[in-house]
Amino acid sequence: MLPADIAAGLELCRASRWNQLSRDWECFLKLSPAGCRVAVKDDRVIGTVATVRYQDRFSWIGMVLVDPAERRQGIGTQLLLEAFDILSDQATIRLDATPAGREVYLKLDFVDEYRLSRMETVVSDHIARDENDAARPMAESDLPVVFEMDRQVFGADRRVMLEWMLAGAPEYGWVITRDGEVAGYTFGRHGFKFEHLGPVVAEDREVARQLVSACLSRQPGRPFILDASRSDPEWTRWLESVGFKEQRPFIRMFRGENRYPGLPEKQFAILGPEFG
Repeated sequence: MLPADIAAGLELCRASRWNQLSRDWECFLKLSPAGCRVAVKDDRVIGTVATVRYQDRFSWIGMVLVDPAERRQGIGTQLLLEAFDILSDQATIRLDATPAGREVYLKLDFVDEYRLSRMETVVSDHIARDENDAARPMAESDLPVVFEMDRQVFGADRRVMLEWMLAGAPEYGWVITRDGEVAGYTFGRHGFKFEHLGPVVAEDREVARQLVSACLSRQPGRPFILDASRSDPEWTRWLESVGFKEQRPFIRMFRGENRYPGLPEKQFAILGPEFG
């Protein structure tokens, strides 16, 4: 994939009702200039796949897209095999699968890690900050300590991506600190149909709740999505109580070893299935 292919990638996103913007594709090409591929038929891009390497710890596969008119011809599988070839030196490959995609990935030696839900809402007055909410807007000076916590929770260093997120949507960057230490943070990004909140990383559910409340209370009437962990039923219930509803489920999966799983219990919402 080359920068000139971004327009075609966006057309595939729109055809599949995906939320990405050109800035997302630009990020993939910046992070992995030789690791993104397109499938071409009659000089027309009909499929995509993107890969990202997170140090030497694990890699990610995302943006497996095929033109709806060209599906069921093995193009998606061919793109996945191309991604495997690109990442052949990696001990661990991870991705987030839909329930239908999971059946394909199981046959390719992926196994389940944990479950997620794409939640959506139009922000209402039900999301309000209380007087004890300790969240504040994130500043660039917060980033070094945020990066350290994120490396532990995510399992690898993704500081370039977090810098990209804060630069693109600074209004969605929030942090809570306690005694000079980071207790939690959130980032977000703009999208075609929805604003996307995440990752939401926190020491506990209350910190996560404060971060989401602080961020969204300033965005009344805007449509948002959030890819939430399903490991804590109380967290899901709180999201539902402020207006979120499930759009669709995901399953985080991995292939190979999984020596760097991070701390999923502190990841209340992921960055997104395309990035991890």
